[in-house]
Amino acid sequence: MMKKTIGWAFFLLTMSRMALAQNASYDICIYGGTSAGVIAAYTAKKMGKTVVLIEPGRHLGGMSSGGLGYTDIGNKYAITGLANDFYRRIGQHYGKFEQWIFEPSVAENLFKAYCKRGDVPVVYEYRLASVKKTNNVINQITLEKSNQPSAATNRTIQAKMFIDCSYEGDLMAKAGVSYVVGREANSRYNETFNGVQVMNGHQMPEKMDPYVVPGDPKSGLLWGINSTQLAPIGSGDKKVQAYNFRICLTNQPENRIAITKPADYDPKRYELLLRIIEKRSWKALNDMFIWSRMPNGKTDINNRNGFSTDMIGMNWDYPDGDYATRTKIWNDHVSYTKGLLYFVGNDPRVPASVRQEMQQWGYPKDEYTDNENWSHQLYIREARRMVGELVMTQHHCQGREVVSDGVGMAAYTMDSHNCDRLIIDGFVKMKATWRKAASDPIRFRTGPSFLSKRSGQFAGPGLFVGYAHCLWFDPDGTRLYGTGTVGGSGRGYGD
Repeated sequence: MMKKTIGWAFFLLTMSRMALAQNASYDICIYGGTSAGVIAAYTAKKMGKTVVLIEPGRHLGGMSSGGLGYTDIGNKYAITGLANDFYRRIGQHYGKFEQWIFEPSVAENLFKAYCKRGDVPVVYEYRLASVKKTNNVINQITLEKSNQPSAATNRTIQAKMFIDCSYEGDLMAKAGVSYVVGREANSRYNETFNGVQVMNGHQMPEKMDPYVVPGDPKSGLLWGINSTQLAPIGSGDKKVQAYNFRICLTNQPENRIAITKPADYDPKRYELLLRIIEKRSWKALNDMFIWSRMPNGKTDINNRNGFSTDMIGMNWDYPDGDYATRTKIWNDHVSYTKGLLYFVGNDPRVPASVRQEMQQWGYPKDEYTDNENWSHQLYIREARRMVGELVMTQHHCQGREVVSDGVGMAAYTMDSHNCDRLIIDGFVKMKATWRKAASDPIRFRTGPSFLSKRSGQFAGPGLFVGYAHCLWFDPDGTRLYGTGTVGGSGRGYGD
């Protein structure tokens, strides 16, 4: 009888803990385990708040642990607070005072350490299903399992404050917060670099024939070229700049996994690249990729020029897409990128010297070990952008407007990757790649910051990111703080 009583009590205790876990209440709920999400959660705990961090995937750090280890720095003295602490802890790992380049696993372990030191509870592999508001105040969200959603396994989280640290802005959107996708017309905020642009950066060679059979429109367009028409310069649209993976490879034989042919490999996807080779001398991998070296024989590979790792024009449906749509777009990017690496290293039409160089590289055995040694994070350069109390524009980036409520600082150029690849005057051209520095230095000051590198790539020598840039407040009560979805125009946000 005693054993049955103890067993029943244990069962009730277990069930009560499960109920508590599934219907929990906190001071602050943070959605998105990006670098911004981790630092926000850690800071909130240090301030004595109860907090929970929700991550739809299995990893912390977002792009910082997903391959973007070559930190873009406009002025490193703008990096203060916990962001500076992060880079100094990276430095300690490599035996230096501070370091700005790092391996993905080193970054993720550091983000995990922040959560451990701060005693931050993390809920992995649960994604947003719905948002509940009472009198227009967000008070509860419902989560579903990311891989196998079912009402039986749903969880509810109640909180006094919600912070959306995701790249997609799903919490923001489901809460009814106003936002925009794509590029506003220049006229919206009296800008000059917003909207449709055709510039010289990362552009195609001159007179690139777009057709399968050169000179024959009836033969159809090569893969990756859209039949869309060029809209007036400066006009707005819903197109977003291209996504890609920041690729981590290694040239260390003992740590290298060979790049093999993907199951759905199609060399026709890369015919346009062969046309570029005919126009431009291609002697090394750096002629096509930004091939940045990381510690221990690894890389952070980024897009270069008009045909590279960016899957241009294939992500327009991602920001407002449902989970199934996004999964397909994500997987298409994986397929394209792995196929590109295999093509460069194996197709006989690629110069032999480039193929031989490519074959020295492979996937690292010690990175992304639970994801077939491939990055867990697609580079969502932009998705939804909040229209909040204040929208950051080109004028803030160039110092013509200055915020008075700074909570973070940024130092980089305004820039955008390409949004489209189309035909202009009968030839292939890219639309929207450009980079523009701020016209004058902006004075810095040290201040507290929840903002990570991802939500702070806005401008030139330096500028303040204001509290109002990150806040959406409805007079009736809805209040949400966002980082990856910070309020900015197409040019105020950057990449």
